[in-house]
Amino acid sequence: MKNIKIALSLLLLITISSCDDFLSEVPDNRTQIDTPEKISELLVTAYPNRSYFPIAEVMSDNVYDTESKQSVSIINEESYNWEMQSQIGTDSENAFWIASYESIAAANLALDAIEKLGGQASLNPQKGEALIARAYNHFMLVSLWSNRYNPATAGTDLGVPYITKPETELLVKYKRNTVKEVFDFIEQDINEGMKYITSEYKEPKYHFTLEAAKAFACRFYLIKGDWDKVLEYSEGLGSKPTKIRNYVAFNAVAFAQMPIEYSRVEQETNLLVAYPNSIANRSAAYRFALPGNRSDEIFGTQTNVWAKPHLIRPNGQYFGGVNVFVPKLYEYFKYTNLTSRTGEPYTGSVLFSNDEMYLNRIEALVMKNRIAEVNTELGYFLGTRTSGYNATTDILNEAIITAKFPVVENEFTPFYELTDLQKSYIKAIAEARRRDFIREGLRWFDIKRFNLVVTHNTLEFGKVVKNNVLEKDDKRRALQIPLRASDNGIEKNPR
Repeated sequence: MKNIKIALSLLLLITISSCDDFLSEVPDNRTQIDTPEKISELLVTAYPNRSYFPIAEVMSDNVYDTESKQSVSIINEESYNWEMQSQIGTDSENAFWIASYESIAAANLALDAIEKLGGQASLNPQKGEALIARAYNHFMLVSLWSNRYNPATAGTDLGVPYITKPETELLVKYKRNTVKEVFDFIEQDINEGMKYITSEYKEPKYHFTLEAAKAFACRFYLIKGDWDKVLEYSEGLGSKPTKIRNYVAFNAVAFAQMPIEYSRVEQETNLLVAYPNSIANRSAAYRFALPGNRSDEIFGTQTNVWAKPHLIRPNGQYFGGVNVFVPKLYEYFKYTNLTSRTGEPYTGSVLFSNDEMYLNRIEALVMKNRIAEVNTELGYFLGTRTSGYNATTDILNEAIITAKFPVVENEFTPFYELTDLQKSYIKAIAEARRRDFIREGLRWFDIKRFNLVVTHNTLEFGKVVKNNVLEKDDKRRALQIPLRASDNGIEKNPR
């Protein structure tokens, strides 16, 4: 693995400094990726070793000013204010950008090695994984650093560089593809990768299995507005899947065990699990996080369709309850020097789950106007998250949804049209997704695609001293290109 990582330094898009010595070596001294085993080993690095969770989460409306100044992070504050980050840290935008392109480099090197070995059929599983991983990494990049997908503007909106070949030169000037081009390339890689993807791994939950690839496809096509594709890829779930998270069982686990339990590969709902180098769990202690006095706005009984308590709730706290959190992010600290107590933190992260795929499926049903099925499936899902749920009496219907989620003019404005009834159901699903994936960043992507307005207040002694509003189509919705990337010739986003 160490040798393979050295070989990858040739391919890094942005981190050029490590390439000098490598490029000075004669080719025969470089590690050759020339066996199926080496290709499989290489693909372990095709998943980003950094996390987007704290980046996306703190930009969303899940986060407020707690006024807690006991744990200060400049990156946390800058993300809260939708500013370009001035620091390069473990969970910075720059770190995730680099990690994503490193992963793309690994996927491309694997595909190149497969081609050089004659593209033999026995390597099809590795080919499928490499294609899906390449698509996923580009998808995350374009989702964060570009405007939301809108077919009316995608042909001119700046996307990200879509890299499909291993890099063999030290300095290369990359051009940003348009959002449309990036989405077309992603779809092409998904379609091709699906032909070969397998679930035959020693540790399947750490790879793109067929089910994890389908979950990714569902997320991609939901963003693109292709409801038939979402339904096609989620068909295997059924109308009332049992392989979703059991919150009764989760809440029965000892508090210290909860974060470990959440990301365990044995959890049937978890389809793709990663352990990136990250301190995402610690972000709950920062100033801009979830304060106890605002948590009811997300988790309060009044937000439940049957006015009952949610099973998902914050049951961890920092600083005497000023900051609260759902204990789902497990940090494993790997010591590299026991004497000095130094090492590297890694955070258990669920990248895809049946829970998300099921909600995506229900949303697609709403958009197909299959409301009877929506009532059955959304009612079932919400029931699994409701304390005291009674399947006989707690029946979901249009009257309940429209009363609980009335239409607010100009609130949800995706690129496609919504009827008033669809607006109510879409908001119900978006709020369910908000609770289910608190701390995991998915709320930010709903904010982008629905063009939701977000207000972030800065407080002093409980009073608002700064009112920062992210308006519809605000340019800050697309992260600014990291400085090291723009210095290397990648065009910046307009501001």
